[in-house]
Amino acid sequence: MSNKTRTTEPTFIGTAILLLTVVFAPAGAQTRQQPKIQPPAQAGGEPNASPSILVSPDEDYRIGARDVIEIRIDDAPELSVTTSVNADGTFLMPYLKRVKALSKTTEELSREIADGLRGRYLKDPNVIVAVKQFYSRSFFILGAVKKPGVYQAEGRLQLMKLITLAGGPAENRGSTAYIIREIKKKDALSAADAGTIKPVAQDGANASAAEEPEYDITMVNINGMFKGMGLGGKDSYLEPGDIVNIPQLDVFYVAGEVNAPGSFPLSEGTTLRQAIALSQGTTMNAALGSGVIFRQDVATGKRVEIPVDVGAVMKAKKEDIALVANDIVIVPNSRGKTIGNSILKAVGMGAAQRGVIY
Repeated sequence: MSNKTRTTEPTFIGTAILLLTVVFAPAGAQTRQQPKIQPPAQAGGEPNASPSILVSPDEDYRIGARDVIEIRIDDAPELSVTTSVNADGTFLMPYLKRVKALSKTTEELSREIADGLRGRYLKDPNVIVAVKQFYSRSFFILGAVKKPGVYQAEGRLQLMKLITLAGGPAENRGSTAYIIREIKKKDALSAADAGTIKPVAQDGANASAAEEPEYDITMVNINGMFKGMGLGGKDSYLEPGDIVNIPQLDVFYVAGEVNAPGSFPLSEGTTLRQAIALSQGTTMNAALGSGVIFRQDVATGKRVEIPVDVGAVMKAKKEDIALVANDIVIVPNSRGKTIGNSILKAVGMGAAQRGVIY
């Protein structure tokens, strides 16, 4: 199962992409004719230095923007060229000038270039096109995986395959993967033709805000995915440029008058009653009716206080409360019990039961 939210946080996303691009930049070229899978360098859990290329067996690779292609023409080395594809999907080539490569396979582009040269420049040209670097097929993965980094893959890539390429999930992974995807803006010319284009304010602040990209964030439950559920769902497929973040295991905290306060891993369905049990129960000084759960409001970022009667919940007199990530359960101290309990500890429970303490 998955949930979607939309955010406009270009600074965070831009920084993440820039950091990943700088740290995990491609270290070598791969050709389409000799596909290989390059496992990331293993250095004690260090992020990979060389992105992996996954060759899809069920479809031919289609050239994308920023890919580096090599065009070799037999008997005409002056026309051979190695170049990158522009953002508009074209590149410059001697004699033929600007050629469109976007969304074409290497064979389709080879035939098109050969047809353009045949009869005018060469009688029977033999053209070979190879993709040297797959920059248009980059996928980013970070967080609780063994080999985070940038991976380049052909064909339709599933989230499970990307996690596998990244060495699998780390032991401290959480249950949710976040897929951060930039929302593609409609082409300005198309909008103008449709009569829907709007004038842009000349004010610097407004213009800057208008240029800020927007992102969709899709949350995927990877616990179910690893159990074979949801493997073929629409949210399990990635698009080039997607950033996958798998946070570390979610936790909650129990503090105050419990026997074993601390942080505990949050599993799906964890409740207050289970939290108290994990912390080995409450002490004799606990004010059970005055418990509090501190929870962060996702919308505002502020912490809210949720009053809770711990004693009533533990006795099933009140409905149990489901916990969420980073909840802090506080069981306060009852001052009225402190003195009596100190005496009990001093003289022993047995003496109290025999009537020494009144």
